[in-house]
Amino acid sequence: MNHKAKRPDVLSLNVSRYTRTLADGRTLGKEFGSPCMRLTIKLISVLTLLAVGLVALHGYLTVQREVDLFEAEMRADHHRLATAMEVLVVQIWRLTSQSEALERIKRLEAGEQRVRIRWVWLDAETTERFGPRVTADQLQIVRTTRGEVSFHKSAINGPGELLTYYRIDIGAERTGALELSESLRRRDDYTRSTMMRTLWLMLGLIIVSALIIGLVGVRMIGRPLQALAQKARRVGLGDLNGPIHLRGRDELSELADAFNEMCERLDEAHHATQQEAAERIATLEQLRHADRLRTVGRLASGVAHELGTPLNVVSGRADMIAGGRLSKEEVLDGAQAIKSEADRMTGIIRHLLDFARRSTPNRTTIDLRTVTEQTLSLLAPLAHKRGATLTFVGDSTTSFVALVDSGQIQQVLSNLVVNGLQSREEGATVTVGLRVEHVTPPEETELDEGDYHCLFVQDDGTGISSDVREHLFEPFFTTKGVGEGSGLGLSIAYGIVTEHGGWIDVTSEVDHGSCFSVYLPRESET
Repeated sequence: MNHKAKRPDVLSLNVSRYTRTLADGRTLGKEFGSPCMRLTIKLISVLTLLAVGLVALHGYLTVQREVDLFEAEMRADHHRLATAMEVLVVQIWRLTSQSEALERIKRLEAGEQRVRIRWVWLDAETTERFGPRVTADQLQIVRTTRGEVSFHKSAINGPGELLTYYRIDIGAERTGALELSESLRRRDDYTRSTMMRTLWLMLGLIIVSALIIGLVGVRMIGRPLQALAQKARRVGLGDLNGPIHLRGRDELSELADAFNEMCERLDEAHHATQQEAAERIATLEQLRHADRLRTVGRLASGVAHELGTPLNVVSGRADMIAGGRLSKEEVLDGAQAIKSEADRMTGIIRHLLDFARRSTPNRTTIDLRTVTEQTLSLLAPLAHKRGATLTFVGDSTTSFVALVDSGQIQQVLSNLVVNGLQSREEGATVTVGLRVEHVTPPEETELDEGDYHCLFVQDDGTGISSDVREHLFEPFFTTKGVGEGSGLGLSIAYGIVTEHGGWIDVTSEVDHGSCFSVYLPRESET
């Protein structure tokens, strides 16, 4: 089957649809509000956040590395300056005096623009003129460490400082050190500028990523997924036509091709299933009609016997009228008797023909009591011929309204009653009844618990053994002799009742008879 003939190109439809979308913002909003577009947006968001996270991590690591390098450079400068000062301070201190050395250091401090240099005594208090500007714990570290030691000193209103202490042994009783302090403003300015560059880079990356991924994602992911989703919805509604065509050779296009192939195979299988179902229904109807004809064959002898009495009456009255020995009143009485018996025979034959005639299944709302009485009337001659007793019991005040095909239900009841009449060689007693029961259906029926019509047929025959009971409703299963039964009667009855939303229950005891109960859904009276 060629699904491509005379079908519009899906891609052309998408182009025209999205052209109109650009002119209609509301349609665009609906497009992006669809589940497929939402999935695309989620994918774009995840990728964008991942890119931003990587850029942020790179920026953080870059800033941290630059800060470490910047401070390492500051410490190196402090080291070079301190070692150069050490030689000068020691010479001045030894050649001149302490005051001259301190004055020379003060002049150097005044002349230095970037790094401030002070002389401190390590045993002096912080508040003293030559006291270190560090905490007691930090000062203890300086006292016990050879070489320079650096600390960060924060400021309330300012960038803070980097303090480096370099111990110098001048041979005096007190231990002194050079305190080199440098503002961290340059480091902070550099860090701030690096962070701003990183933020701008992140913002640019977000915009570019969103645009690129958005355009590519909508075109390559969103629209194909949307086309696939629409196709899936159509398939769910039973529309297997209209293949989808996606550009490219990626996984989505392969999925679309597989989807198209699946729909073609499903369409072929659907047509094949419909054809097989039609053939099956036709065969089933033929089997049901054949079963009805077999039942008619069983009834034929009984009907012939039933017609014998009225035919004798008609023949006798006709002979009397033809003999001319009757008065006018007797002729009228004879004619009335002939008409009455003829109507009786016509009714019997009509019922038999109605039962045998093939008809289209047609469910209508009827009273099961009427169907039962008509069926028993048709089967009465067969029961009389076999010397059997056929009775009907049922509450006359209860309504047994159901939505059924009367002909099919009549066929079910006929099969069950005929089986009951044949449960004994002769003289069987068959009771047919109607009642309403609140029951729980068998699990395999998947029906709900509730009130159901129960049409039962009970006989006093030989009963059914348990091993036979398991196969009662199987096609072609029979316990009768060759030529006496086809084994389809109960199977056909079971199929009819199942199609009507009911089931058949069987209870039996060997030598004590059997009871077949047909359960049908109730129909509310209107």
